[in-house]
Amino acid sequence: MKYSTISPPQRSQCGSVVFIHQNEDVISSAYDINEKIVINAFLPRNLGVISAKIIIYSENCADVVEVCDGEWLDMEGELDVYEFRPSTLSRVGIYFFSIEIKSAFGVLHSRGRIYELSFADSYSSPHLQLTLTDFRNTQPSAILGGVIYHVFVDRFNRGGDVPISKGARLITGEWERIPEYPEYPGAPMKNNTFYGGTLYGVIAKLDYISSLGVKAIYLSPIFSSVSNHKYDTADYMSVDEMFGGDQALLELIKEADKRGIKIILDGVFNHTGSDSVYFNKYGRYSTLGAYQSTDSEYYGWYDFKKHPDDYTAWWGIDILPRINPDNPSCADFFASEGGVVSKYRDMGIYGLRLDVVDELSDSFVAKIKKTLSRSAEAVLYGEVWEDASNKIAYGKRKHYYLGNQLDGVMNYPLRSGIIDYFTGRGKEKLEYALKEVTVNAPDRVMHAQMNLLGTHDTPRILTVLSGVNFEGRKNSELVELRLNGTERKEATKKLISAYTVLATLPGIPTVFYGDEAGLEGCGDPFNRMPYPWGKENKKLISHYKKLGRIRTEHSEAYTFGAFSLLCLTDKMLAFLRYSSRSAYVTVYNNSLADIRISAKGKLKSLINGKTFSAHTLSPYSADVFVLSREDSLHFEELK
Repeated sequence: MKYSTISPPQRSQCGSVVFIHQNEDVISSAYDINEKIVINAFLPRNLGVISAKIIIYSENCADVVEVCDGEWLDMEGELDVYEFRPSTLSRVGIYFFSIEIKSAFGVLHSRGRIYELSFADSYSSPHLQLTLTDFRNTQPSAILGGVIYHVFVDRFNRGGDVPISKGARLITGEWERIPEYPEYPGAPMKNNTFYGGTLYGVIAKLDYISSLGVKAIYLSPIFSSVSNHKYDTADYMSVDEMFGGDQALLELIKEADKRGIKIILDGVFNHTGSDSVYFNKYGRYSTLGAYQSTDSEYYGWYDFKKHPDDYTAWWGIDILPRINPDNPSCADFFASEGGVVSKYRDMGIYGLRLDVVDELSDSFVAKIKKTLSRSAEAVLYGEVWEDASNKIAYGKRKHYYLGNQLDGVMNYPLRSGIIDYFTGRGKEKLEYALKEVTVNAPDRVMHAQMNLLGTHDTPRILTVLSGVNFEGRKNSELVELRLNGTERKEATKKLISAYTVLATLPGIPTVFYGDEAGLEGCGDPFNRMPYPWGKENKKLISHYKKLGRIRTEHSEAYTFGAFSLLCLTDKMLAFLRYSSRSAYVTVYNNSLADIRISAKGKLKSLINGKTFSAHTLSPYSADVFVLSREDSLHFEELK
């Protein structure tokens, strides 16, 4: 049985904290359809509560589904504990509820978010989420407890004897500058400048990747395309020859498997390239493309307002014509046996990350998941920038976490929260990520999330943490932007702490190639500099490797271990992960003053391996401690 907590009790605040049994401290709003729902609400005694009930509404909040009276259980400090057991919910879905209490002050209604619950005499819309799920596919457990390494193939490492595509410009010499960039963001650019990274180059660096604790490599698109980024797919049924073709992917899967590493591909199934087998705008291919004729077998995939030149393109970019995967022919091409997904599944990939998944229908995503998981355990991720548990896209509620679609998403809310917190912009976004986004995810999704600090779509994390303001600058300035010695030193210190936090939270830390080596860069394309082989930041790499070992050596806690947020103030972050015998505490000092951390028993640091009865944590540093579950911990700011 799982317990959800509304308005966590006093034990979750900063100061002296006593470890308790994990099932009493799990904060979650998602339940399996076969679980009994038990919701505990901790209500301030000064409200004079006489009785309490929860009112559960349908997904659109238009209909009342159930009214459940609460039972008073106990007192905790200055809080009354009420228990609610809804009994009529029987359908998988997303619900919302509110709490209504009769009190000495009249009838009061809950309002606000779960982590800042308050009561007022006026009613507001339901605001607390309750999700019933039914996951029937095998949980993708092979990658849990590890790290995901995100490789932008052309910029990682050269290797193999591969052909140079017609029209491609290959960079020679040092890989230290982006030579091709648009005049302004969004301006047309050929993207035909290549650094020569290949899948064979990835194979050559598998031992290094493995040393970071990696259990999965997520590859940027590798399907045939004329561009270096491959998001304008030309042919889904072949791996690009400049990356080594199908044979290179087969060898990568084989060699990675020897090291316990799985391969995840990027599925760009929302749009194709205009220069593709399917659209064939320039007549490069022997097929009859949709641009060429309304008789093309691919014509129905695209939205033509007036054939051939007036068509719907992704974000209006005419080289990326939108496709409709709900067209039966298009859906079969991707999701049926013998189609795109089944081909690469049978080659041995472990899963897919779906690009702009919020532009795909629930039914299409479910078809992809069904085909991907047909023969074995597999993972399906999606690109979602918000809370994916309740996202509304294009006027429709998405149902990613109900059981037949995604296993997780790219956790951008967590990235935003960490960046704001570490750069002095407050704790609100991090609080939202840890107390709401995390709460709304089913347990199996929470443990599989792609937790990240940087991607191919964001500025490099080292540049971001430096605090250097690059907003509003021209690309001709950004291409030359580099941190000075002081900026780089301070940013490196913050990144060491930020990755410590990221790697010990629920989910899987996802590292964008080169972040661990100290790559800098602003937005696309300056965030896609080649990996700096031979010029890496060894201090950073050493720390990333250490966190990989910690996750491996303490896998019980960092695979399925429960999570409890102990403290989040402007000055300090502290949270727990549990194993069956031990408690693992991550603490980050976000202030200029030292913090003294003490325990009744012994306090062992997993970062430096030393054991203390008390430890002083210096400003802007983080540490991970392990101690007995029955022990207690105390924090004290030193003036």
